Formats: sequence, structure tokens, C-alpha cells
Amino acid sequence: LKGTKQSHLGFSGKARLALEFVIAGIAAWVIMHNGQAPFSSSLTFPFAKEFIVNLGWFFIPFSCFVIVGAGNAVNLTDGLDGLAIVPIMIAAASFGVIAYLSGNAVFAEYLQIHFVPGTGELAVVLGAVIGAGLGFLWFNAPPAAIFMGDTGSLAMGGLIGTVAVATKHEIVLVIVGGLFVVEILSVIIQVGYFKMTGKRVFLMAPIHHHFEKLGWTESQVVIRFWIIAVILALVGLSTLKLR
Repeated sequence: LKGTKQSHLGFSGKARLALEFVIAGIAAWVIMHNGQAPFSSSLTFPFAKEFIVNLGWFFIPFSCFVIVGAGNAVNLTDGLDGLAIVPIMIAAASFGVIAYLSGNAVFAEYLQIHFVPGTGELAVVLGAVIGAGLGFLWFNAPPAAIFMGDTGSLAMGGLIGTVAVATKHEIVLVIVGGLFVVEILSVIIQVGYFKMTGKRVFLMAPIHHHFEKLGWTESQVVIRFWIIAVILALVGLSTLKLR
């Protein structure tokens, strides 16, 4: 659209979000339809094996929120060279482990996590994401020769969100992908507060730019955010055993 219309606007944000919700809705319906009712439409909680909430048909809009939110959170994180792809690989590795264990009845019973048949195959997909991510990072490392852009970030975030929904670990996604959550929350807080008061909470949003404004170099922001992503992933994986 940018090329044919000779405009920087491209695809409108509202139309893009609407299309994202349609695609996520189809994915959520397929996941729910192919699962075992009523567990297929239920929400599980970390640290509590027996506590399950059946969302019914509300599972579809909830899953749409998770998938679309994950995609856009990664999209907002993708603002510095190498910043987004390493946390994506870390999240992919974490959910690769979760998917494999959740799809294996023996391991699921041992860890007292919910067994979700078929999800073990998702570990292969997430392994491919890690491999592709390493190849991408080779050229995306500062100074970047190629960029992820909306096409890559929305796809990667949406994939991680979909795996979280399929494996029944949506809440764990908030922990493992906590860096992405903070990034999107910083934008929501900044925009909302500015509209209400005309003032800013952060020097600049998303939050990685705030730290740049504080004097951190780009490499400091990127590497420190990677460290945070690793820590959050370890906390998220600990929920598999702490039940």
C-alpha cells in the first residue's frame, strides 16, 4: 500500500487490528473445537493444579485478546537493533519446553500440569523459531542490516500467544513474556495519562526509549532487557514444578 499509493500511511491501524482479531478468533475456535470439552474452553492457573475456570464461549474473545495482545506487545518492543528477537527466542524456548511437557502424559502427570494431547508437536515449530531467530540475529545485531518490522513482530508475538492458548498457559505467558507486557503497558499508560492530564509519565514510550533518554546506550538497553527476559523465563518455567 505504501508503494502503490505513495504514502507513508500504509494499512490503517483499525483495519489491521480488526483483521488480527478475525485471524485470532479462527485460531481460538480451532483450538477449542479440537480440544476435550469442557477443558478445551477452560482457563488454568499456575501454582494451582486443581483451580480451573470454564470460560465457555468467552474463551474465544479471551484467546483473541491474548494472541493479538502478544503480537502487538512484541511489535512495540521491536524498536532497537536486536531488542525483540532474543526475548522472542527465549520465550520460544520456554514454551517449547512447556509444549513438550504438556503434550506428554507421563511428564505432565509427574509435574502435575494439565495434559493437552498434541501440543508436543508445537515444540518443533518453536525450535524452528529459535533457529530462524539465530539466523535473523546475525544480521539484526547492531548496526542492523535487516529489520523485523510489523510483519515479523506481529507474526512472532502472535505465534507465542497462540502456543500459550493451546497449551493452557496463558497466565504463564504474562510472566515469560513480561518484558513485552511492560513495553505495551508503558505505551498504554503514557497515552492514557497524556490524554487525561497533558503530561507524560515516561520521558518517551515505549519504555526502552525512556531508558535511552536517561542516558543508557542502545547496547546497554538491549543487553539489560535480554537479561530481564532470561530471568522472567526462568520464573515462568518454575511454575511447572511449584504446584
